[in-house]
Parts: sequence; C-alpha cells; structure tokens
Amino acid sequence: MNDKLTKKMVKRIFITLLAVVILTVGSSVASLVNISVINGEKYQNLALEQQLYDTLLSAPRGNIYDKNMNLLATSATAWTVYITPNGIFKIDDVAEREVVKNTIADGLSRILDVEREKVYGYTEKNTYYVIVKKQVDKSQADKVREFITDNEDLELSSYIGLDETTKRYYPNENLASVVLGFVGSDNQGLSGIESYYNSDLTGVAGRVVAAKSAQGTNMRFTYERVEEAVAGNSLVLTIDNYIQYIAEKYLEEGVAANKAQNRGACIVMNVNTAEILAMAIKGDFDPNKPFTLSEDDQVKVDSELDEAKKNQLKSTLQNKQWRNKAVSDTYEPGSVFKVITAAIALEENLVTTKSSFTCNYAINIAGQKYHCHKRGGHGTQNFIETMVNSCNPAYIMVGQLIGTSTFAKYFESFGLTKKTGIDLPGESNSVYHSKENMGTVELASSSFGQTFQITPIQMITAISAAVNGGYLVQPHIVSKQIDSEGKIVKSVGKTVKRQVISESTSKVIRQMMGAVVSESSTKNMYVAGYKTGGKTGTSQKVSETILNDGKDLYIASYLAVAPADEPEIAVLVMIDEPSAGQYYGSAVSAPIGAEILAEVLPYLGYEPTYTDKELAALSISVPYVIGDTLTVAKGKVNNAKLNYKIIGNGDKVVNQIPASTESLHSGGIVLLYTEKDNEQVTQTTVPDFTNLSVSAANATAVNAGLNIQFAGNTSSSTVVAYKQSIPVGEKVNTGSVITVYFRDTKADNIAD
Repeated sequence: MNDKLTKKMVKRIFITLLAVVILTVGSSVASLVNISVINGEKYQNLALEQQLYDTLLSAPRGNIYDKNMNLLATSATAWTVYITPNGIFKIDDVAEREVVKNTIADGLSRILDVEREKVYGYTEKNTYYVIVKKQVDKSQADKVREFITDNEDLELSSYIGLDETTKRYYPNENLASVVLGFVGSDNQGLSGIESYYNSDLTGVAGRVVAAKSAQGTNMRFTYERVEEAVAGNSLVLTIDNYIQYIAEKYLEEGVAANKAQNRGACIVMNVNTAEILAMAIKGDFDPNKPFTLSEDDQVKVDSELDEAKKNQLKSTLQNKQWRNKAVSDTYEPGSVFKVITAAIALEENLVTTKSSFTCNYAINIAGQKYHCHKRGGHGTQNFIETMVNSCNPAYIMVGQLIGTSTFAKYFESFGLTKKTGIDLPGESNSVYHSKENMGTVELASSSFGQTFQITPIQMITAISAAVNGGYLVQPHIVSKQIDSEGKIVKSVGKTVKRQVISESTSKVIRQMMGAVVSESSTKNMYVAGYKTGGKTGTSQKVSETILNDGKDLYIASYLAVAPADEPEIAVLVMIDEPSAGQYYGSAVSAPIGAEILAEVLPYLGYEPTYTDKELAALSISVPYVIGDTLTVAKGKVNNAKLNYKIIGNGDKVVNQIPASTESLHSGGIVLLYTEKDNEQVTQTTVPDFTNLSVSAANATAVNAGLNIQFAGNTSSSTVVAYKQSIPVGEKVNTGSVITVYFRDTKADNIAD
C-alpha cells in the first residue's frame, strides 16, 4: 500500500515538475519572442540609449558683415554643461550619493548662476543626459573644469560634462541691432536678419556616436563615429558700418533732444539700386543682451506691483525694442507725400512748373473745409513755389485735377499698396483708400499725405523712384551670401519692378526738392557746400491723440535726396511723438537729416563747393605752436585768423589749448602757456547754451573761458541753440571747444 502511494506521489511530482518546466520554457519563449520580435526595435533603442552616447554637433553659424566686410555678427566657442544623473544613481552608498548630488547642486548653481533647487532636481532625473546650461562662455567653462578637479575625490568627472558649441556675439553692441536681430539659446534666429535668413546662416548639424561606460559617461576612443557639421553661409549686407554709425549717432541725439515718446527711425538708401546703406532705430537694444530693457523701461516694470501685469509689461516693452519701426510701423507721411502728388500731376501733363495756384487760406471740398498753415494764405504761386511753401490748399487743387482713378493708379504704381519685399521680417501692409472707396474728400486729404498710412520703407522707396529717373526698385539689405571659404554662393542685384514716371518728370521733381532746401524760409535742411533736395512732413496721430486725453501727438519727418541734381542717396528721418515743445518736421527732423548728410556726403567722395559766405564761416584748424617762440607762435595764430591769450612770462610756448587737432571759428582764442609753473590747466563749468542766439551763445562761451564751434543753421537771426556737444555743468579745461547746434525757430510756424 505504501509502495503504491509512493509511486503515485513520484508520478504526480514528475507531472507537476514537467508542467512547471513546460510553463516556464513557454513563458520564456513568449517573452523572448515579445522582446526580440514583437518589440525588438523598442528594446534595441533602449539598449542603445544605455550603451551609446549620441549627440549633435552644432554647425558654426555664418557671420554677418557690412558691405566693406566689417564684422557685425559672429559665433564664438561656447559650451553646454550637462550632468549624468543615472551615473550618480549607481553609487551604492546612499550617503556618498547624497554628498555628490549636493556638491554638484552647490557648485554648478554658483558658477552658472542657475537656481540650486533646479540643479539638484536635475541630479534626481532618471536619464543619462540633462543640460544644466547652454552657451556657457570660456570663463565659466574653466570654472566648471576647476570645480571638477577640486572635487576629484568625488569623481565628478564621471557625472559632469561639457560639450563644445557656439555662442552668438555682436562686437558693435547696439549698432544696427534692430536690423541684425538676435538668436535664442539654441542659436535659432528670433528677430531681424538672424530670423529672416536663419536657414542660410544655420548650416547642417553634425553628429557624434560613442560608447558609454556603466556609469553613463562616454568612451569616445573605444567606439566613435563622427559626422562633421557643415558651416552656415555668411551674409554680406548692403549696410555701410560708418554710415550706420552716423545715422544712429544723430538719430539718438535727436530722439533725446526732442524727447520722442515713441522712438525714432532713419533710413539711408541708394536711390538707384535700393541698397540700404543704413537703417537706424532708437531706442533699441544690445543684441548680446536682448532681453535686457533700457533703464527707463526697467523702472516702469519695477514700479508695477501686480506680478501678472509686470510680466505682461516687460514682454510688451521687450517686443517694442525689438520691433523694426522702419518696416513694421505705418504712419501718415504728411507733406513729404506732396512729392508724389506733384510727380503724378506732372507725368499726366496736368501742370507745369509755371502753373499757378491761388491760396486764400481756406478751401472747401464737398463741405469739408481745409486751411493753409499760413494765415491769409500764400496768394498766387507757381508750382515750384507750392512745394517750397508746402501749401495744403494748392495740393488739394492738384489732387482734384488728378482725380480719384488716376491717383489710385499711381498710388499703386509707386508701390504703396503692397509690401516692398525688403528682406527683413515683419514688414507691414499699408492702409489706404481704394479706388472704389475714394471720394473727393478722401482725395483731398490724401493729396497732402493724410488719412492713409504707409511704412517708412515704402515712403523712401517711392521718393527714390520719383528722383532716380522714375524707376521703382525693390529695396534689399543683403548683397550676397558666401560660404566658409569665402566663395560667393548667391548674389542679390538690382531688381527694377517698373518705370513709374519719365526721366523728364523726375528731373522736375529733383528741381522742386532742391528749391525746398535752397529757397525755404528756414535753413534747417541746409548743408554747407552741397546742393541737396528735401521735403519735410508733420502728421497728427488722430487716433492716438483721442486715447491720450486729447493731447496732440505728432510724427515729424524729413526726406532728403543728395546731390540734388543727380541723387545717389535718400535719407528719411522720422521722430515719433516729439514732446520737447517743437513737433514740425522742419524743426525736429530736418536738422538731423542735414547733420547726417554733412558727414555722409564727404565720406561717399563728394567734394564740397563753398560760397564765399560759407568759406568765411568754416572752422579753422588750430596751428601747432608748442616749442615755438612767442613771436613765431603769435604769428601762426594770427595768420590762421585766430586770437591768442598768453599765460606766463616765458618766451617759448610749453603748452596750448585747444590742441592742434581741434578746429575753431574765425576769432577763436588759443591759450598759449609759456611757463612750466603756469602750465597747470584751469577748469571751467560748461554753461547751458539751449535757446540762445548765435551772438548770445558766443558771448556765453567767452565769459566761461570756452571756445565755441557752430553747427547746423546759423544763417538767420531767428535761429537758436538746441543741442551742445558737452552736457551742462560738466567740468572741462579752460579754452576747450564746445560744439553748439542751431536751428531756425521760424520752422515752428511751418505746417509741413
């Protein structure tokens, strides 16, 4: 009985074991099929992630140069700092593991300026690769390496790594910043040219695949496959570094002097090729620190107590400083547009230069009354005089002669109904009256540049067509692309869209714009030694005025062409919402345009031709007299038509002020020091020259022991000073030269 039971038990055990074996093998086979067949690819990828180090090699981003190959944007070597949390997780000793995590969090947060809690959180992630910070510069990268070495006992090199990459760098800081734009932390263009040409600049990323150790660190020399990155193309712009600097310099001064509430813009363009030589926007930003606000804007943000509103305000102000006012903002051009109205009328043979128009101060169009800026009107005037006088009633009459259909046709032909196509992001569409919606009243206001909006780039492109022989040319800012070896990949040439007006009409327009500068009652547009043409404009921001509690807001503009007879360049200056008391384009923007032309024209190779009167007013170079006897020194100074003042009792000049590198106007004083004991230069306080006449400013300078150099318009008895080269209250050496800028106050009474 027991034997039978024993045999049965053995049999049952055998059957059970056999079932277990079959079940186990079956389960293993099923699992193996699932891993290797059904989900084979998935588990292979997971294995590769654990066994291989796979990372992208950033392609060097192309450089950006000005037209003379001066560097505007480049990429410098930088590093991405990362950690390998899974390597830390494999430390068996819990206490040691915690020490490593805290040491990494303390060190990297301090060196890289990253929150400690964030870095500590990275150490607890279940992954082999976590980026702590991108675009780390050399000084910080070296500190990370030093930190790793200092903690060699913790083997931090197994848990912290640095990948070489690049960081965008703009060597000229704010210069052309709005045009250039900037890149994000991933080196992708976020605004400006960096955004528009991002794909061309970026290149093709490379790749490194290498074996990993058990701790998750890479073993590149055990197994490695490298695909080299292909550098992006570099861009050569049409912008000229020097012209850009001059445009920004005087625009920034103009924005500050006129207390512009909504920034300012300036475009310098070749009228024949439509190459942008300069495009300046103020206020702007430093593209090396694009998210940093100006001091004034930061004060606005800091004064906001509500956190949500604070963040919204900061975002709004950042976007404003990045926005390209020259292509993205529309405005009513005002009287600058009279140039286009005149061109249409001339081309259609509706008027000649001898046509007469009588202005009696007011004109009524379909029940709408319009007034001239001059009380009593201009009386009878020929067509050229209507432009010089900037007479609104006259141009309303011209508009009525043209008619809505013809006006709309030319408005489109001059490129004002479509974007110009300039190679910059964010170009805006114009807002205008279509032919179907334009009545006599709309035509009347449009004829002198009101009730429609265009962009500054559209305005300067249209005016260029009016003076270059009649050809509408597409503006562009990149002239060519070159590869890493300097070979030209792509060239951008002149693109003529169409001929809008004839050469004969264009010649008359040049004559009329030249007359505006030479015959206008204000000389704020005048550039000594050069014949230039121009037209000023002032437009009221009606909708913004309503939102501003009824306080009037204006845009003051000036568009100049030079040389007047055969223009090469056009300069557009726009000051948005000047609030220093003057708001007419002739008073606010014209002096800025004249200052720019006075420096740009000689740079472009145009020699000045001065009248006798201009020659008499020119600055005189101070002669070098150090080491000369008093007799010789006095002779040199007198021959230069300058005065002198002797300090000391010696017989030789041991020092002089101003230095021979300075210039003075006729009658200026040179201080001659003749004794070492008296060589100690005294100082004086710079007085306030603002609103002084030429004679009063000169007297003020003499009383302060300073020399004065006059700039701007000094040809009229109604001019006053509005800007000076050295701030009020600053201490300077006695005899120093102060440049004082003047403009005509009569310009306040000219409705541009």
